[in-house]
Parts: sequence; C-alpha cells; structure tokens
Amino acid sequence: MKKFLFITFLAFSQLLVAQSQGTLKGILSDKETNNEPLPFANVLIKGTAMGTTTDFDGNYVLKVPAGTHTVVFSFLGYKTIEKSITIAVGETLTINQILSAEEGVSLEEVVVRSFKSKETVSALLLEQKKAVTIQTKIGAQELSKKGVSDVAVALTKTTGISKEQGSGGVFVRGLGDRYNVTTLNGLPLPSNNASRKNIDLDIFSTDIVGYIGIDKTYNASNYGDFAGANVDIASKNYTGKGFFEVGVGSGVNSEAISQSDFYLTDGPNTSGFYKKNYPAFPLNNYNFTTSWDREKTGTPINSSFSIKGGDSYSLGENTKLNIFAVASFDNEFKFKEGVSRGSVNVSGVARRDYTFKSYAYETNATFMGNMVLKHKDHTFKYNGLGVNTSSQKQDEYAGTVDIFDYAPEGGAFVQRQTFERTQLIVHQLLGDHRLSDQFQVNWGGSYNFVDNKVPNRRQVILTPDNWDIPEGPKSFKQTNNESDNHRFYQNLEEEEVAANFATSYKFNKNEDEEYKGKITLGYNGRFKNVKFRATQFNFRILDKSNQPIISDIYNLDAYFNQDNFNAGLFEIKTFRGGLGTTSTNVLLPQTYDGDQTIHAGYVSLEYVFSDKFSGVFGVRGEDINQTISWTTSLDPSGDSSALNIFEILPAISLKYILNDDQNLKFATSKTYTLPQYKERALFQYEDVTQAYIGNPALYASTDYNVDLKWDYFPKSSEIISLGLFGKYIQNPINEATINSASNDISWVNSGDKATAFGAEFEIRKTLFDKEVETDDYTTLKNNLTLGFNASYMKSNQDLDGDKVVKETTERGFPMSVDFTNDESRISGASDLLLNTDVSYFKDFKNNKSLQTTVAYNYFSDRIFALGTEGKGDLIDAGVGTLDLILKGKLSKNFGVSLTAKNLLNPTIERKQETQDVVVSSYKAGMNVKLSFSYNF
Repeated sequence: MKKFLFITFLAFSQLLVAQSQGTLKGILSDKETNNEPLPFANVLIKGTAMGTTTDFDGNYVLKVPAGTHTVVFSFLGYKTIEKSITIAVGETLTINQILSAEEGVSLEEVVVRSFKSKETVSALLLEQKKAVTIQTKIGAQELSKKGVSDVAVALTKTTGISKEQGSGGVFVRGLGDRYNVTTLNGLPLPSNNASRKNIDLDIFSTDIVGYIGIDKTYNASNYGDFAGANVDIASKNYTGKGFFEVGVGSGVNSEAISQSDFYLTDGPNTSGFYKKNYPAFPLNNYNFTTSWDREKTGTPINSSFSIKGGDSYSLGENTKLNIFAVASFDNEFKFKEGVSRGSVNVSGVARRDYTFKSYAYETNATFMGNMVLKHKDHTFKYNGLGVNTSSQKQDEYAGTVDIFDYAPEGGAFVQRQTFERTQLIVHQLLGDHRLSDQFQVNWGGSYNFVDNKVPNRRQVILTPDNWDIPEGPKSFKQTNNESDNHRFYQNLEEEEVAANFATSYKFNKNEDEEYKGKITLGYNGRFKNVKFRATQFNFRILDKSNQPIISDIYNLDAYFNQDNFNAGLFEIKTFRGGLGTTSTNVLLPQTYDGDQTIHAGYVSLEYVFSDKFSGVFGVRGEDINQTISWTTSLDPSGDSSALNIFEILPAISLKYILNDDQNLKFATSKTYTLPQYKERALFQYEDVTQAYIGNPALYASTDYNVDLKWDYFPKSSEIISLGLFGKYIQNPINEATINSASNDISWVNSGDKATAFGAEFEIRKTLFDKEVETDDYTTLKNNLTLGFNASYMKSNQDLDGDKVVKETTERGFPMSVDFTNDESRISGASDLLLNTDVSYFKDFKNNKSLQTTVAYNYFSDRIFALGTEGKGDLIDAGVGTLDLILKGKLSKNFGVSLTAKNLLNPTIERKQETQDVVVSSYKAGMNVKLSFSYNF
C-alpha cells in the first residue's frame, strides 16, 4: 500500500510540474548569411540548467516553468542576446531572433564553431545539403556511435565502399587502390606499401579524426589521379575549454585465444619499435644472431591505451590559440588456419597445395598534435602526425611444394617469419586569409616521410628425405632452388613535399546583397622521391648426399649454424653470387628509385543562376613526370623507364533545389589513373604461393565519370538519397597471370575499355525521439535511429592479350598474357554492397546514459585476379559481418564501452572459377574489447 501511495504521489507531482510549464519556441537566424537559419546555436534560461540548441533548420523548442525569465541566445563569435519573457501555464510563446557577429570579433571564429560541429551528423548533413558538388562525410560522433576504430572500417559505413581483405585498402564503387586518392586536410599522403598508391587506412586511429570526407565525383581543385574517390581525413580540432582524457582497453580475438599455445618469432619486441640489419660479414661465416625457431609467447590478450587533451587561449582581444594532442597505442593478436593453394592449372591441380597456420601480432602507435592560431580574418594551422605500425607473423605451411617435381606426394614443411614496420611522419602548415568580403586566399604545404622496413624475413622449406614417403623423416636433401631457404631485408623510403594555393573572388551581388558568383584560381604541386632496397641471402644446400635428418622441424638452429657452414652443408649467397664470386658487388642490393613531379593549375567558376539552380564549372591542367630506374635479379645491369603526360581535366557539377528539403545534383568529369612504382619496376616479389613481377611498359588509364543524385532531408539528422553513376575507363590496368614458367602475376593494360554503371541508395532515419523533463529541468533523451545504404553495380571490360603483347614489345619490355575470356567484370568490383545499423540511446539521469548499436556489412563476390590460359578468374567470395557496440556514461567523467565485432565469424574464401578450386580459406575470428575512459 505504501508503495502504491508513493507511486501515486510521484505521478501527481510530475503532473503538477507539467501543468505549471509553458513552451518557448522559435527560429534563430544568421545575419551574416542573409538571415539563413542558424543551426547549433544555444538557447538558455539564465540562472538555471535549462537549455537547448537549434536544429538543422534553426528551430528550437524548450519547456520552461510559468513565470518571468531571462532567455539567453548565443553562438560562438556572435553577440549574445538576452531577452526578458513572461510565460503563462500552458502557453506557447514564439520568439524568433537574429544573431550577428560580435563587433571586433572575426567571423573566422564562427568557422571554429562550425568546424567543431562538423563532428556531428546534423552539421555534416547540413553541409552536404548546401554544397553544389556531390559529397559524403562521416564525423567523429557517428564513428563513436558505430564503434569504429580506424579509418578503413569507417569508410565501409558509407555507401558504395568495401574493405580489401587483409589490408587497409578500400574499394569505392568496385574500384580499388589505384583509382583512389588519400589526403590529410586536403594535402596528399604517401603510401606505406611499395606496390600501392594509397596508404593503408587502417593505420589511422579515429582518435585523430574530426571527420572523413569522401568525394566520389571530381572537381578541379582535386588531384586528377582518381576515378573512385578522394578520401580526405580532416584532423580533429579542439575549440572548447581545457580537457584531459585517459582511456584503457583490453580484448581478445576468438581464434587467437582458442590456441593452447601462441607462437611468434625471435627478435621483434612487443612495442613495434624494432629494427635489424644483416651482420657485417654475412657471407664469410654464419654470423646471423636471430633464431630460425618460433618462440612461445604469453596469453594473446589485446590491449590499448590513449591520452588526449586540448585547450583554448585568448592572446588578446582579436587573437585566439587552440591546441589539441592525442597519443595512443594498440596491439592485437590474430590467428588464421585453413588452406592455401597456388598455381592451379587448367585441370584444377594446384602446384602448391598447403594447409597453414598463421600467428600474428600487430601494433599501432599514433601521435598527433595541432595548433590553430586565429587573428581577425587570418587563420594559421599546424598539424603534426606520427604513426608507427608493425606486423609480426609466424606462418607455417604443410603439404606439397610443387606437385609435379618438388615433394609431389606432400609432406613438406614451409616456415615463413615476417616482421614489417612502417613509420609515417607528416608536417603540415595551412593558412586561410579573408582579405575582404570578396577576396580570400588559402594555402597549404606539407612534408611527408615514410620508412617501411622488412628486417630479417626468414623462410625455410623442408621436404621428406624420401619423397615417396611423405610422412617420413625430413631433410634439406631434396631442395631444388637456392631461394627456398633465405633471409630477406627490405627498406622503402618515400619522401614528398606538396603545396596548395588558391585564391577566390566573389562578384555580382543580387538584390539581397548576396554574391551570385565566385571564381577560384589555384595551383597544386607534388614532388615525390622513392628509394627501394632489398637484399636476400639465399642458403644454398650443398653435398646433398650427406645431408642430415632434421629430427625437429622447430629446431632449425641445430642445422643453420657455424659448424654445418664449416662442414660445407650449405653456403650463403645473394642473387649476384657468393663468397667465391669474382664480382666485388655481391652485397649490392636489388634497387629501384623513382621520382615523380606533378605541377597542376586550375580555374573554377561557381555561379548561382537562380534561387533554385547553381553550378560549378572547372578545368585543370596537370603536367606529370614519373621516372623509375632499377637494378634487380631480373635485370642486374639495370635500366629505366619514363612516363611523361599532360592532362586537361574538365569538371562540371550542377545543383537544382526542388524544394526546401530536396536537391537534385549532376556531375561529370574526366580524370586519369597512374601506375605505381612497384607495378613498373622490373622486380620480382615472391610470396609462399605466388610471385609478382613489375611491368615497365605499363601506362596511365583515362577515366570519364558521370553522376546523378537526389537528396531528401526530412529532418536535421535524416537523409534519403538515390544516386546513379557511370564510368568509362580507357586502357584499364589489371592484375593478370603472365605466360612464364613460374606463373608470375603482373600488371597490364588489359584491354581498350572498361565500363561500370550502378545505383546507390541511402537512408538515415530517426524511428522515435523522446525527451522527458526532470524536476531539475534536465532534459533526458530517448531515441532509436536507423541507417541503411546499398549499392548495386554492373561492370564489364574487354580483355585483349594481343594488345598486351604488341604494346609491351613496342615499349621494349615484351610480355605475354593469354586471357581465358574475352571480357569480364572489373577486378575488385562487387555487384552488391549493403551497410545497415540500428542505434538506441537512452539517458537514465544527468550524466548517465547508454548507447547500443548493431551494424551489418556485406559485399558480394568480386574478382581478385583475371584468369589466363584456360584457368578461371580468382574470386573472393562475398562476406557479411555483424558488430555490436555498447557505450555507456557512468558519470560526468567516466565512460565505458564494449564492442564485439565480426560476430558471425564467416569463412573468408577465394576460389578459382571454372576449375572450382578453393585457393584460400580461413576464419578471421571475433574480436571482443572492453574499454574505459576518464575525462579530467
């Protein structure tokens, strides 16, 4: 009975509170933009905790107690307005207010507030709505909600983008690495991989991200070397009061933790900051100090740690300094087990046929700091970024090395131990100067340095002492190739200086004092230098009749040692020869060096033809010079190749406003696609089951692009959009198996043309959004949101082996490819991509809340490499992934999150069509992580 009376009393009290309130609402407008709605402005009741912010369209609604109050309207950099109001019980009072810039305060300070708000869904959708060009952005708020930890995964949450298996690369509308561009704050980023154009995006922690912009259509201010997308990472900026936050986390991978023992390699430490060079006299004696044997490590538990902070300082009446810094370290254990097959012939027989186990340990250490100095209408920004990533792998294969002449009955053991470390250093300085209402200048410069090392990769191949007894004792007696057992040292350095400059002028005011036109002139320059060095020490097996039995395949130090070297069981050589070679250059590494210079100038015109119709018209000229020289095992005497082109790249974007909530946009452009250094260098890279060789005769593709998109914005955080796109690519570049004894894969201009046509659909919808006022006038929110996007694409390209032979022969580097089919889909293109997420948020009380998100991603089958000589294409099977993210706020300062990713743990599979052979199969495992954060 007492409980019933208490509940009755509580309900009656709430009813009395509700009956004693009125409603205050209205629209806030921005005088500086001709009274357009002002989103994200503040509305407060002075002396209380009651308040709200304006939405997408400048609207606000606030419940207030009956009586007389002072309402405060404010926005950063704008003059604060206070108004006295009297409101009666049940009354709805409407107050519309225009805000203007504070006298003596630069309007650029408004940009700071806008930049901060770009992390929110509403702000990014507002920007998308106003833009003439077609663009997509995902901000820090949405990344946090979806539990995204790196930029590569972040991109898969947007329409038409999927992630490459086993790397940080992405496919945009089915177009892979070569067709995309990656920038940081509008300035180019280098690659951390010799064979790739773009840096692996999974090395970028979302801690450093304010938002990510994806331009799938080209405009003249962008670099012309793309047809898929320009991905721009906007580094996080901070403009509020000082804060300092510490975060820690721990987790496991289900496949890794299921192993009773976990093994890694000798040498590398757990921090990822490891380097190793070969000994001073590598050929004279056995001087290598690191072991060939695997090492048992501790329990494979992942961990993470981060600190971040920022503050703002007033340096005078018109000067402000903002500082932000973040440092983080993450590690992750992984385990894969399955099958790996290589060189499957037309009869469906794999020359290399293994089962395998792969133990891996990865680290990512990131530091970023930035400063923003604002003085009146001038802004200067410095951004510094340092990233150190590492990957340590212990790979073990068992099976057939070569079914025709090398352990044909199986029983072979292959061990490959690899440590790879990449260091990225970025320095950027940017400026923005508004010289008048009409005239503005922007500039930026960057210095990038990448150091990618593979120190001391080790590989051994043991086969049965008697090939007819595959399960019998093993030895090195049957070793055929010098390179089967080796130590490999690689170093790639890439250095780039880049510069951007643009000046814009507004003209032709209308009757509302708005400028109808803006013309922009700009320049971009890129100056890149690449140095690649690789030295491989091959352990050539000698005196095969006296080779000992290897009693323990995991104790190879018992064989590779000084005693057996002295006994003449093996010798150590490079590709240039061994100790007895007359040449004095046996230790000279395999090399290739590249220089790339791009000068680009552009002009664009943005014009508002009417209240509904506007357009951007631009043209860009780029002068591209790319040279590469090499000295490798395939060409010890060395050679070089140059690629010099000049491109004229027009671009048009049009926008038609159907009504206040709907836009129709159109874009068309011409771009190009350059080959990469490793694709053109005559260098052979050997994996366990496949070898790759460069093609110096490779040349650029030409791309024509067209897009049509309809956007509907029902509310500030909602969008419904439908897009159509088409691409025509001349002389597309593809991976293909060339005619060679070892079935090497190379890169070729595979045909005259390729086409891709598709449709994209996106919806972000608030299913319900409720607010409850408490006794202390705190607003508690309770909402459920849905996000869904899908893309469907059909692609086709013609394949012409005669074209490859003719063009490579004419360029002096003959190469032959016998394509199985006359046409195919574009490599990497999935017909269907799906992304969906449902997120529920609930406030329990002030500073206590819970957010739950379930996200699902799917891509359909896609081609990895084209089939040749009657063999089918290599196909990556479609995969769906399911993630669960829980994020809670336990107090004003303390937060907790639980993420469970890849809950379905599907089999990752690659097949060879026609022969219907599985060439690769494994499970990646489910990742579970628990994290805590504390904000001081």
